[in-house]
Amino acid sequence: MLFVSYYGPSRARAIIRRIAFPGPCIVGARVDSSIATFRGVHSGLAMGSIYLCGTEEQKQRWLPPMARLEKIGAFGLTEPEVGSGASRGLTTTARREGDTWVLNGQKHWIGNATFADVVIIWARDVADDQVKGFLVEKGTPGFKPEKLKNKIALRVVQNARITLENCRVPEANRLEQAHSFKDVAAVLRMTRAGVAWEAVGCAQGAYELALKYAQEREQFGRPIGRFQLVQDLLVRMLGNITACQCMVLRLSQMQDAGMMADEHASLAKAFCTVKMRETVGYARELLGGNGILLDHQVGRFVADAEAIYSYEGTREMNTLIVGRAITGFSAFV
Repeated sequence: MLFVSYYGPSRARAIIRRIAFPGPCIVGARVDSSIATFRGVHSGLAMGSIYLCGTEEQKQRWLPPMARLEKIGAFGLTEPEVGSGASRGLTTTARREGDTWVLNGQKHWIGNATFADVVIIWARDVADDQVKGFLVEKGTPGFKPEKLKNKIALRVVQNARITLENCRVPEANRLEQAHSFKDVAAVLRMTRAGVAWEAVGCAQGAYELALKYAQEREQFGRPIGRFQLVQDLLVRMLGNITACQCMVLRLSQMQDAGMMADEHASLAKAFCTVKMRETVGYARELLGGNGILLDHQVGRFVADAEAIYSYEGTREMNTLIVGRAITGFSAFV
């Protein structure tokens, strides 16, 4: 359990640490990245948005039951035509009419959205052109989620395209502390660290399967783990995992100390997902033809790694965040 109630600003750092706690990220991804992703969307992105940007009343209403998994959350930022450019290009709009906000637009790739009790929708306020956040509750008229089909990765995760058509949300459901995309970025900074841990778990799960296979599979009358080139693949995998573990451990230490900045989380996410992708590829190579069979599970890790590599900021976008920090120059378009 992450936490059962909201204890106030004095425990902000401890609560944020629990929201982004690395244990479920690495352990979940080591077994099934879909479970780790569900947890990241629900308790990281959705609960994190409410905690960082919501009112006291919103926190009291939503966070305790969400922590107990009595209520499920989702996070709606990405759009059909807007992915990496969300900071400047959101097309979903919010228009205030008295004590009500009218939302129009579409969201895409929204995990948990088909069954969530509340979805955090980020939309551009037509009055000041700034990004605002809204708690859209299940069953709200004008809110229509449709399950995305035919995915090759994270197949347990229920992703959806959401259509918002004159969806009316009360002012009481606006995230009061969300004034611009900078507030969205604060949520992403926190959860991006968790994705770096998830990448380590995914790589570790593939490595452990490959190691077991190398110890049991026999060719030429002996286990393939006795061959030099097979041991070379295992050592490459273990080296990648160990390096990434060290990086994310240091990242969590910085997060605990309140020192973690955007560029730190982005560097870890970019580096660890690249090494994860390489590691699961080595695992599939070690298994040979059996590596593409779901019976041996490694193929699932290969597919899931592609999704982890892309979400929470692509490698290219995270590179630009780090590059801006180290050079002092922004290369964003």
